[in-house]
Amino acid sequence: MRKPLLSTGLRWLWLAIVVLIVDLGSKQWILSHFMLGETQPLFPSLNLHYARNYGAAFSFLADRGGWQRWMFAGIAIAIALSLLVMMFRSSAQKRIANSAYALIIGGALGNLFDRMWHGFVVDFIDFYVGDWHFATFNIADTAICVGAALVVLEGFISPADKDKATAGNKG
Repeated sequence: MRKPLLSTGLRWLWLAIVVLIVDLGSKQWILSHFMLGETQPLFPSLNLHYARNYGAAFSFLADRGGWQRWMFAGIAIAIALSLLVMMFRSSAQKRIANSAYALIIGGALGNLFDRMWHGFVVDFIDFYVGDWHFATFNIADTAICVGAALVVLEGFISPADKDKATAGNKG
C-alpha cells in the first residue's frame, strides 16, 4: 500500500518554494535597482551591495574559467534530489529535519537558477564590522546555512528521542 504524499516529509516542500520565491525576487530587485558594485547602507554593519559570484561559497573556484559553473550546478541538482528522496522517506512529523531539507533545497535551487540563467550567482547582503566585511551573500545562502544548522541541531535532539524510545521498548 502506498502512503499519501502529505504523510511524508514532502509536505514541507512549501518552505522550499517560499525560499525560492523570496530569493529570486530579492535578486531580481537587486538586478533592477543596482549597478554592479553599488552599495546602499541599510543599518550600521549591514549594506546592500551588488556582487557577482562565479564560484561557490566565498567565491571558491571563481577564477577557474567557467567549468565550475557546471560542476556546481550538478552538485546542486544532486543535493536537491537526494534531499527530496530523504523527505519522501521521512515522516511529515519530523519537522526539524524536513524543514532543514526544504531550506537547503530552496537555497540550492535559487543559486542553481542564477548559475544557469546568468552564469553567476547574485549576491547582495554585505555584513561588516568596522573595516572587516564578511563575504557578500544572498537569501539562498542564508537558507542553506540555516538548513545545515538545523540538520546539526536535529542530530543532537534526535539521539535523545531514540534513546527514550529504546528505553520504553525494554520495559
